[in-house]
Amino acid sequence: MQEHAMVLLFRAHGHLSYDGEGVTQLEHAWQCGQLALQANALPALQLAAWLHDAGHLVTGLGDTPTLQGVDDRHEESGARLLSSHFPEAVFEPVRWHVEAKRYMVASIPGYRARLSADSVRSLALQGGPMSPEECQRFEANPHCMDAQRLRVWDDVSKRMDWPLVDEERICGELQTLIARVLQAA
Repeated sequence: MQEHAMVLLFRAHGHLSYDGEGVTQLEHAWQCGQLALQANALPALQLAAWLHDAGHLVTGLGDTPTLQGVDDRHEESGARLLSSHFPEAVFEPVRWHVEAKRYMVASIPGYRARLSADSVRSLALQGGPMSPEECQRFEANPHCMDAQRLRVWDDVSKRMDWPLVDEERICGELQTLIARVLQAA
């Protein structure tokens, strides 16, 4: 079976890292996907968890653009990329996961303190906490709950203490999930 374009994208650029996070993009994607699986998320949301940062892999900005004061708008580029391959249940939570962070910082006491240094840097570049009006608009979004679930997994899936898994196994798991989602679509 030929590998899906998203698997090939991770093979080519999954080595990019998050400054100070201690994990690569591939490891972060796998951890996020594992958390979605453990939470019994539907396969499409599991795939969104795996692919939520795919936009970082296509910007050409390298590791951690926030250190250069750049918001790479990875949620938009990622959603555009994924929309040509997958159903809405995959790409819309990806599109909204940054807004979910802004919403959760504004609406959940202590949430900001749980963010990584890079997430705090990117929050400032992405507009900071939502205003009450922005929160209301976000709550009306049909994808707001999935985006928040994805956000929680995103926030805790940069763990250096997880056992290392080899690239072949990770890419195989991603390929299998992609096939499952596409078959159900």
